Formats: sequence, C-alpha cells, structure tokens
Amino acid sequence: MLRDALPKVITPLPGPKAQAIIDRRAKAMPNAIRCGYPCVIARGEGAMFEDVDGNVFLDWIGGVGVLNIGYSNPELIEAVKTQSEKYFHAMMNITTHERYIELAEKMNSIVPVKGDTKKTMFVNSGAEADENAVKIARSYTGRPNVIVFSGAFHGRTMLTMTMTAKKAYAVGMGPFPDGIYRTEFPNMYRKPAGMTDEQAVAYYAGKIEELFIEASPAQYVAAIVFEPVQGEGGFVPAPIEWVKAVRAICDKYGIMMITDEVQTGFGRTGRMFASEYYKEAGCAPDIMTSAKSIAGGLPISAVTARTEIIDAVTPGTIGGTYCGNPVACASALKLIEIMERDDYPAKARKIADTCMKRFNAWKEKYDVIGDVRGLGAMMGVEFVTDKNSKKPNADIVNAIVNEAVQQGLLLESAGTYGNVIRFLCPLCVTDAQLEIGLDIYEKTIEKCLK
Repeated sequence: MLRDALPKVITPLPGPKAQAIIDRRAKAMPNAIRCGYPCVIARGEGAMFEDVDGNVFLDWIGGVGVLNIGYSNPELIEAVKTQSEKYFHAMMNITTHERYIELAEKMNSIVPVKGDTKKTMFVNSGAEADENAVKIARSYTGRPNVIVFSGAFHGRTMLTMTMTAKKAYAVGMGPFPDGIYRTEFPNMYRKPAGMTDEQAVAYYAGKIEELFIEASPAQYVAAIVFEPVQGEGGFVPAPIEWVKAVRAICDKYGIMMITDEVQTGFGRTGRMFASEYYKEAGCAPDIMTSAKSIAGGLPISAVTARTEIIDAVTPGTIGGTYCGNPVACASALKLIEIMERDDYPAKARKIADTCMKRFNAWKEKYDVIGDVRGLGAMMGVEFVTDKNSKKPNADIVNAIVNEAVQQGLLLESAGTYGNVIRFLCPLCVTDAQLEIGLDIYEKTIEKCLK
C-alpha cells in the first residue's frame, strides 16, 4: 500500500507527464501562485504521495500543516461521503444545520481559552479566522489597535497582510489598514548578545510596554496577536515565560490575548493545541484561531472565545456564505474523534524525540546548522554560514530543498531570510518512513556542502 511505501524516484524530475501538466499550469494560472516542486500528485495516502509518472514521495510539508492526519484517511472519506449524500451546503443565516452546532460544541469543549463558557464561529481559511478574531476583539473592547510581532505570518487578506511581518507577501498591495503596530518577537537564538534567557524574556516583554509609549497607548489596544510557534517566521517557539508576561500585560490593560493556532493546532505540537501548554501554566488566551488540519484538507477554520467576548459582536458583522460548510464540519468532527482516540499528540511527541536526536547531532557535526528548535513535531533547523557569525544561509537551504525532492523527500524553507527548513510531516508517518527521510535529509546536507 502507498501509505506504507518508501520514497522511490523512477524518472528524471519532472517526469514527462508531470512536465506536460506543469506547462498547462503556466498557461492557465497566475504566475504569482508559485510552485518550485517538479511533481504533480496523482494520489496520496498517509505521509506519501505518488505523482503522475509513478514517482513516490515522502511529504514532510503536509500541505504546510494541513495533513497532520495524512492523505486520504479512510474514516474521513466515509464521513464526507455520508454527509455529501444528504446535502452539500446549508447557510447558517438561512437554514440551521446540525453539523455546525456539533462541531462548535466539540471545539468549545477542547479549545483552551479562558472562561467557563465558550462559543465558536467557523469561516473558510486561516486568514479569515485571524481577521475575524481581530474584529471580535475590537467589538468587545471598543478599541481600534492591534499589536503583532516581527516574524509573524497571519494571512493574505488586506488586514492579515498588514499583520504579517514579511512584506514579500505584500509587495504592491498597499495602502494598508491603519491600527496595526509591530514589536519584536522573542527569538532566543538571535537575542541580544550577552543576555541570559531570563533577561531576554524581560527585554522582549519590555518592548511591548515601549510600544504603548511610542506607538499606541495601551487604552487603545484591542488585542495582542501571536503564533505559539512562528511558521513563516522560522519555526520560532514563544518561550512560556514570555507568554506569561504577555498575559500579565493583557490583564493589566484589558487587552485581548489572541493565539493564532492556524498551523500549530490539531496535535502538531504534542498537545491538541499549543495553547494547552499556556492554560497549564496559567496564561491561557482569550481568543484562539485554528484552521489548516482542522478537517484534513477541506476548507474550514475556527475562532473560539469565551461567551461574553464573542457575543459582544454586532449581529451581521461576522459570518458568510460558505462558513461552517456541513461537509467540512463532518470531516472535522471525524478528524477530532480519530485524533483523540489514537492520541495524535503522543504521535507528535514520539516523532519529535526521534527527529530532535538526529537534528541535534547534526548541529554538533555541521557548522552550517546554527539552531534546532520547535515544539512537538513542529520543528525547524536554521542554517547559517557559520556558527560564530550566525549569518543566514539561504543558499544551502535552497540547494537542500531542490536536491532532496530529487531523492523523493519534500522539504520546505521558512524564516524571514529563507534559511530555515521546516518539519510538518503528517503525524501518521511510519517509523521506517521517518528514518529514511532523516537519512535522505542528512545525505543531501553532505552533498550540498561538497
């Protein structure tokens, strides 16, 4: 079966069938929707997919975090088929459908936001979830401004492009909305020289207080929004002591703390949600967004908050035509059932243990690996020209990504400077697949160094 297969490349890439489809893509699609990988999927199972030329690939990108449960899970397929045979669509503003309510009830029971009673709304993408979280925070607080961070990625709508730090994602798209202010995210690998971790946490928390003086007074700030592990920013985890400091700042000034779990959610970090770590430490968020792996690949996303916050919103200002589609809700309900039953967070922790041992060994062995970090199975390896300078080394990352795919392993870069290789492999990956992926990865590093 494909789900148990190992990587196998039998044609030069792209193969002839793939090349023909890629040529059609160039004529039919905008060039701005880029793809640098020389393969065209024909079918996928587990952590593997086969392309149209019969090449078999191990996917360590997983749809950029969408496929935590893997390709083509049979139980999800059955849930989708069952719902699709009843009805495809029912808009909640017109006809109530029970799948939306069931999924909202489930999310309210598992999402670790502050409050005894919670409510959840559904939209269609991570960017929509983040944008609606901001709308809800503004409506509840009556304040206009939002604080975001260096390295952040929140989406490609007009508001979330503004919230996103890397402006390569926003070239030529201005002018941008007002009210978004940015300060430094705590990147402990690149903290100011000579600081201990404790001093660095205080330094980065202090930057938020400085923002209140230099950019927006605290009484005008509706929300502070951050990713528990930055995705596009380079897989940089937020230190728990810094999160505690942010929580304290939010409590002091009446600001909503929003965790963007679009990429970190649904088992990836060793918990169902990374915000569970925060709840355990007494610093749970007020609002949490989720998407990506929520339905195993169908488009749906969520915003969850305590009842008093979400019910402060003026009727008619949130929602939309496709929000909470019943087929996507059915898939999400089944996915959560499977993840809880089969303990996917434990799978993430086991994968992390295996990978981190290898990654940290490479860090000692290769001068081009500056840092290894992550939370659960959301891990990043940062490449530098040398350990002393810590100068970002995007060239070797590009070379590794391009060579690895020729060996049947899909890797993807991340980071402000494109010098990090991310790990988002489906959590259903087999032990044999994980080991051969690590072997290909290391051989590729060595080849690119030569």
